[in-house]
Amino acid sequence: MPRPTPKNNEIKLDPGRYIVSRTDSKGIITFGNVYFCAICGYSVEELLGQPHNIIRHPDMPKIAFKLMWDTIQKGRDFVAVVKNMAKDGSYYWVMTEFIPKKDPATGEIVEYTAYRKAPPRAAIDIVEPLYKKLLAAEEQGGMEASEALLNEYLKKQGETYESWIVRITGKSNPITALFFKAMRKLFG
Repeated sequence: MPRPTPKNNEIKLDPGRYIVSRTDSKGIITFGNVYFCAICGYSVEELLGQPHNIIRHPDMPKIAFKLMWDTIQKGRDFVAVVKNMAKDGSYYWVMTEFIPKKDPATGEIVEYTAYRKAPPRAAIDIVEPLYKKLLAAEEQGGMEASEALLNEYLKKQGETYESWIVRITGKSNPITALFFKAMRKLFG
């Protein structure tokens, strides 16, 4: 499927709705809810069987996805603020929690579920300039340079990635935590 050309048009998410998608262990889409399709502009038929990076926006640094994959492949949950790209090239920001699911018999990861909602605008205001710097570092020195810059940034903040993302997204907020818990019950 051809990649759209990015355009400077933001799709604002309804804060009262959520996006849910599932992939197999290799990142191939196996499920997308109605709101996911409505926001990204692809039909469910177009999404099923496609790699989830079909919605990856080129403004996202590769190190963000390396960090995500390194974490979820270890069976741990991962939270991020992500800029995605719709089929028409528009973009939308999401706060995403990625949850791995293991086969109870083998312990192998068999699928990943992503629960997404509108992130706080303050979180976007923090990550957007950081992502631009990480992208510039990647262009100059590859993913290693981007990773070094991210680690330096977090060290200056005195935080791990996990504590930083919780702080900027308000994930420790009881209402936000309740949202993600409810999503797990509904779709887990």
